[in-house]
Amino acid sequence: MKIHEQVLAEARGFLSSRVILTAAELDLFTRLEAGPETAEQLAAALHLNLRALTRLLDVLVTLGFLDKVPNGYGATAKGSCLGSSHPDSVRPMLLHQARLWRSWSGLTDIVKQGRIPGEQRMAVWTTSERAAFIGAMHVVGRDLSREIAAAYDASRCRTLLDIGGASATYTIAFLERYPNLRAVLFDLETVIPMARDRLTAAGLLDRVELAAGDFYRDPLPSGCDLALLSAIIHQNSRAQNVALYKKIHQALVPGGKILIRDHIMEPDRTKPPAGALFALNMLVNTEAGDTYTFAEVSEDLGAAGFDHPTLARAGAHMDCLVEAIKRDGQPRA
Repeated sequence: MKIHEQVLAEARGFLSSRVILTAAELDLFTRLEAGPETAEQLAAALHLNLRALTRLLDVLVTLGFLDKVPNGYGATAKGSCLGSSHPDSVRPMLLHQARLWRSWSGLTDIVKQGRIPGEQRMAVWTTSERAAFIGAMHVVGRDLSREIAAAYDASRCRTLLDIGGASATYTIAFLERYPNLRAVLFDLETVIPMARDRLTAAGLLDRVELAAGDFYRDPLPSGCDLALLSAIIHQNSRAQNVALYKKIHQALVPGGKILIRDHIMEPDRTKPPAGALFALNMLVNTEAGDTYTFAEVSEDLGAAGFDHPTLARAGAHMDCLVEAIKRDGQPRA
């Protein structure tokens, strides 16, 4: 393929993406979980335009998500995971990506102006958008959380403080890996029921204290010896992160550790490539979020009272780990 053809092919990628996101938003595959249906049946059940729906279904066939069969359209193995009831459903992540589609459409103006409109910020998400986001984080964290819990040795820790723990994906992974560990999960009051449901289903609720609060405004639960910040620091400015690190320093017992999971960039900020792209994602979706280098994270941890920052795990995705230890005494002003 010639270079200009490759460029055009990459630029056209959004067309297929939009088809998949629309299928998720319309929840076509949940409807097809029971078996094939005709376009007429789907259009009537979901109140859709028959001609437009038929064109969409045909493209989903070409992309491998549907089969066109004598009695209509049926989901392939590839398409079945878009259904809401599939055990490995990716629909929550696709709904979140559909929201990102809208915010990323403003990238050109954001690069010109350097800021995003207030209505695009995470702080003004609707309840359904936040639920989709939390569901999306569970989708991407189902396997990675177990990988992280296995990669980091928490065998000597007694109590994990999972800050912004969402629906308990990482809490569950650490508790399953370390039977003697207990946990405190801290998140917004509206999120706590989601965590309770997942912990109950996992049979781990009796080992977890659920604490409601906003880590931007409220003090953190104290008495823990390991604090986890999983995919949190990228939504903040460095000043916001220092303030959060200071709260964690105050909450941890002496000698306690902070563990950060996030993109950790190399000094030139182009590697890992996924982190560079994610920095743009934060540009279009937050007021001051970014991805950070190890030097930046280390400096900010030091300002908050932590010593011995270590890159405990490097990775190509949001699977890097930074560990630091609570310093005796008070953080620097």
